[in-house]
Amino acid sequence: MSEKIFNINFVCLSQIRKIKTMKNLLLIVFMLATSLTFASFPVNRENVSQERVAHENLDVQNYKDTSMMEVSENVAKEETLTPIAAASYDKWVAAALWLVLWPFAAHRWYARKPLWVNILFILTLGGLGVWAIVDIINILTDNF
Repeated sequence: MSEKIFNINFVCLSQIRKIKTMKNLLLIVFMLATSLTFASFPVNRENVSQERVAHENLDVQNYKDTSMMEVSENVAKEETLTPIAAASYDKWVAAALWLVLWPFAAHRWYARKPLWVNILFILTLGGLGVWAIVDIINILTDNF
């Protein structure tokens, strides 16, 4: 009798594990799918609506392709820049990144230091800490 109960419990536990793994897998797939569906850049709705109106009122006989001119004019405007590109350097943000993530050179990535220097910083663990200490001193004295 106890052997049957053990077998039933074992079967139930294995099915519960399978259900949990399927649930976790579906959750991961859902998270990946939803993260890929959103735009990763800001869209200026006013420019989009003006472009639609311009294309709807297009005069076919006197057509002149100005799309490249419009793009170059829009790129020159500051409003087409993403917030990340338009953001300026803040020493307190760099100091906070150094405090929390210095082994990964987060403060150096934030300050847009060269790629090879950041990789060297990571591989040497901030010059065994010496380079990291020099970095925080430079950040706090505005010499970074």
